[in-house]
Amino acid sequence: MPRRSSGRVTLQHIAERVGVSKITVSRALREPQRVSETLRLRIEEATEALDYVPNRQAGALSSGRSLSVALLVPSISNSVFSEVQRGVDEGLREAGYQVLMGHTGYSILEEERLIDIFLAYGVDGFVLSSTRHTDYAQRLLSRSRLPVVETMELTDTPLDINVGLDQRAAGRAIGEALIAAGYRRIGFCGARLDYRVQQRLAGWEDALKAAELSTQRCQTTPRPSSYRLGGELLSAMLERWPDMDAVFCCNDDLAAGALFECQRRRLDVPGQLALAGFNGLDITDATWPTLTTVITPRRTIGEQAARLLVKRLQGAPREPSRHDMGFEIALRQST
Repeated sequence: MPRRSSGRVTLQHIAERVGVSKITVSRALREPQRVSETLRLRIEEATEALDYVPNRQAGALSSGRSLSVALLVPSISNSVFSEVQRGVDEGLREAGYQVLMGHTGYSILEEERLIDIFLAYGVDGFVLSSTRHTDYAQRLLSRSRLPVVETMELTDTPLDINVGLDQRAAGRAIGEALIAAGYRRIGFCGARLDYRVQQRLAGWEDALKAAELSTQRCQTTPRPSSYRLGGELLSAMLERWPDMDAVFCCNDDLAAGALFECQRRRLDVPGQLALAGFNGLDITDATWPTLTTVITPRRTIGEQAARLLVKRLQGAPREPSRHDMGFEIALRQST
């Protein structure tokens, strides 16, 4: 066997060992049903003997496809997005695609940078965790002509495919549920203040204004959510508005933290103060009392995003579409 110029085994080395052409080896590895059983086994033995590792980059260059999709999420520690990732990953893996994940840190400028990088790596498509992008990012995606799925919230002007839920409608629905339960002095507790939180806040305001109730009991911060922060924000709200009878927290982390603060203060929930969260995380079923929340279909959003993306990758025509996956109000012991 001729000496190799580098340590990497190539298709040519396998072909020389078996005594066939490089094209035949390539065909046997890609479409084993197209060669005889005897030849396939000889090629498999050669690949094992030579420790052959397929060169995915070379395959991408020859086929024009990398069999990889970029998933951009704002947080890798937030379980909301880990559920979406599981749905995306499972759906794409079944179709033979690898998910490459990027972390934007809730920054549209970082999202723009990552889109540029992943395009340079030759990904076949994108799943984005927002409908808000820089103008340059939108131009990059438009020029690429790659399939793009925007998730988590809905937009009237999708870049390509949009899969999510109406965040404002969900905020309004939980506000209406609290009003229907008899609460009248309802506060809002919000953190991070990204676009989704702003939409939930707007929905809460819609519900209270329609019932001619005050929307002044509102405490927000750009800080990231945590249980500790939920307790701190509730403490500040109780100092300013001691007459509150209910609080809608923009997510379940804040709601759980607010509940722990109520327990520390020996405030009865829901007797003295009702609490509601958003997303339907596992902790809402584990607390005592259990927490009222808005259940969002995070795994389903990821699965649907993957399903629609695969259809586009398999040749379905490019046609902007909007898919509302809905939400569920779960009224529990905290209200």
